Amino acid sequence: MLLSGFGTFLWLLNLAMLVLAVVALFLSATAREDAYRAADKQTKKFWVIILGITVAVNLIVPMLFLQIAGLVATIVFMVDVRPAVHQISGGGGRRGGGSSSDGPYGPYNGGR
Repeated sequence: MLLSGFGTFLWLLNLAMLVLAVVALFLSATAREDAYRAADKQTKKFWVIILGITVAVNLIVPMLFLQIAGLVATIVFMVDVRPAVHQISGGGGRRGGGSSSDGPYGPYNGGR
């Protein structure tokens, strides 16, 4: 009984790692190439290859050591690279559709 519960846990853990890697791969592939350079991160090609290998490992060769290495790469992308690239690409936290002259406390009116 306990072993079947552990097997279910491992299956769910593998599924969660796969889903996270697929989402990261999609986000890395849809971001602009120049945003990676502007954010001073590795190239788009680098991240697409690394995350593609991670997805392949999770699907084809589910070895825990390789999956953990891929999970580390996925987490680095999601926590460090994606926010920087997203901010460069124009998704920098403005929720109300403000203008480019908006400051942190509202629109800048040129000292008037």
